[in-house]
Amino acid sequence: MSSLISRRNFGKSLGAGLGFALLGGNSVLAQKRLRNISGFRYEVWEDYFNDLKHGAILADTKNRVLHYWSEDESIYHLFPVSVPLTPELTRVGYTEVINKKENPSWTPTQDMLRRNPDWPTYMPPGPDNPMGTHALYLSWQYYRIHGTHDTRKIGRRASQGCIGLYNEDIATLFDLAEVGTQVLLV
Repeated sequence: MSSLISRRNFGKSLGAGLGFALLGGNSVLAQKRLRNISGFRYEVWEDYFNDLKHGAILADTKNRVLHYWSEDESIYHLFPVSVPLTPELTRVGYTEVINKKENPSWTPTQDMLRRNPDWPTYMPPGPDNPMGTHALYLSWQYYRIHGTHDTRKIGRRASQGCIGLYNEDIATLFDLAEVGTQVLLV
């Protein structure tokens, strides 16, 4: 018995497969890739803040986006972000930017090390640093808005509690936000 297929049988198989696809069959080649962009839209700051003194940042963990409004309303940015892996790691509410660091170092918390014992206890600034190129330190201990070296995380539940942005986006936000900028995580 031969394991080779004849040209005639190959043609019949090909024709049958093509007919199936044309009649509405599920074909891998015909699949359409869908993206959820419903949350990636402008928000009205008045729904979240009383004023824009020092500017405002809204980090929307459900839609995985961050909104920034300048104090004089002349600047508005919308950035895709990574958000905490689980609700237990997610802190919500009002806070503010209390410090800004370019090329931050990273020291994981004791809880992070318990969950990930193979992680280093300290990482200096550099291309492999999970804090990326810039960080905004919030008034909540251990919580940051920062860049990331791992761009696969953006748009996903991927962080240990912080809000992560592409390094290019955190550089933009870093230049705009000031110490005292109000922040709301929802």
